[in-house]
Amino acid sequence: MSQTLNNFIMFFGTSVMGISGSLVGIAIAISSLWDGVSDPLVGHLSDNTNNRFFGKRLGFMFFGIFIIALLNICIWSMPSSLPEFGKFLWLLIGMLAIESANTCFGTPYAALAIDIAPDYNEQSKIQGFKTVFSIIGMVLPSILMYFFMPSISISIQASHSQSGYIKIAFINSSLLLFFGLIMIFSCLKYVRKNQIYQSQTVKEKFRFSSLVNGYFNILKKKDFRNVILGYSFATISSAFLTSVGLHLFTYCYHFSSPQISIVLICLFGGAILSQPLWVYISKRLDKKRALIYSLTTIIFGIFLIVLTFLFREYIPVETMFYIAMPCLVFCGIGAGAMYSLPFSMYADVVTLEIMKTGNNNAGSYTGFFTFTYNLANSIALLIIGFLLDIIKFDSSQPLQALSVQNGLGMIVFFGCTIFLSLAIMMFSKYSLKRSDVLKVQLTSARDKKTKIAEN
Repeated sequence: MSQTLNNFIMFFGTSVMGISGSLVGIAIAISSLWDGVSDPLVGHLSDNTNNRFFGKRLGFMFFGIFIIALLNICIWSMPSSLPEFGKFLWLLIGMLAIESANTCFGTPYAALAIDIAPDYNEQSKIQGFKTVFSIIGMVLPSILMYFFMPSISISIQASHSQSGYIKIAFINSSLLLFFGLIMIFSCLKYVRKNQIYQSQTVKEKFRFSSLVNGYFNILKKKDFRNVILGYSFATISSAFLTSVGLHLFTYCYHFSSPQISIVLICLFGGAILSQPLWVYISKRLDKKRALIYSLTTIIFGIFLIVLTFLFREYIPVETMFYIAMPCLVFCGIGAGAMYSLPFSMYADVVTLEIMKTGNNNAGSYTGFFTFTYNLANSIALLIIGFLLDIIKFDSSQPLQALSVQNGLGMIVFFGCTIFLSLAIMMFSKYSLKRSDVLKVQLTSARDKKTKIAEN
């Protein structure tokens, strides 16, 4: 559901509903910013909750999935008869509401992984498995798009494609409820059998100023800051690719919706298949080096796509489609580590902080992390919306002027490359190593044994 929103809402708002790029960018940016602000709030609440039935995290998640499922259908059911500003308000209010509900699920869910697997190598494994299923969720919208969107070019039949988005929304909401309930009630057994969720964290009275101070204190710590900012830059790069990618493939490469679906499946399929590779490399070379190699791989893949873009006028669409597929697979292989290793690295830093302080504030730490990259994502989407207007993208025109096509290419290629380079720069400053984590874990285990012996 989230990936359908992330990948298609910009295209849906501009090309299907006819809203200007700047208004769509404003709506998405405001909702994404609110999502980031609400993350630390919900994270703090989950840290200081100790429900007898749901434990710390699961109650928030149970509430969130039902609201998300309903709001998801409402957003894509926007009445096409509304004036442009009415559509803008529908999108803005819907996105604000769904991001609020998504925070109730997403932030406790991320903290849950830290609670379950504090071990260095176990954290890599759990993030790897999470990433595989997360990327399956990313691929699914492309598969559904293949079956429910018009088989000819979206740019020609955009006005008839809303019904396809609504069908996809119903399927996504149903899957969300089905798998969400399985996950929650499966973890419920674990909550009741283990005391890890019933931590001895001292309950703190909520103060917004304390939360703000906590956020800036986290940013003062080198490894926290490097992972948070590094992933935020990588998120901005991803926003340029996913938000403008549909425009690029539709109006520059002239791919049909089934072809676009297959190209996106190649991208996410490469990310799935590469998970064992990056887990292996991270064990041999450590997580930081593996992540830098992966981001460099993406940049090289983007360079290959640039070459296809430059020669697109001289190569038939069908041939270009088959050339683009391996390029996207290559980018996906590089992106595989970006979906898992930053979370694993951040979990290591949080785990060490919990061991040092004795308080399980994983929810708050996770909230700070998501706040920053959501803030970065909101700024990126706002910029993207205005850039679409600056290059004079016109959704009413099935064929865009050559200057508009070149503008779309520049937005994607320069946006991705610049921010991937900044991400590499930040991650290269990360200093935590496997030996550091294992040393603290051994010390903590010895201290626990000593306390037990004394008691």
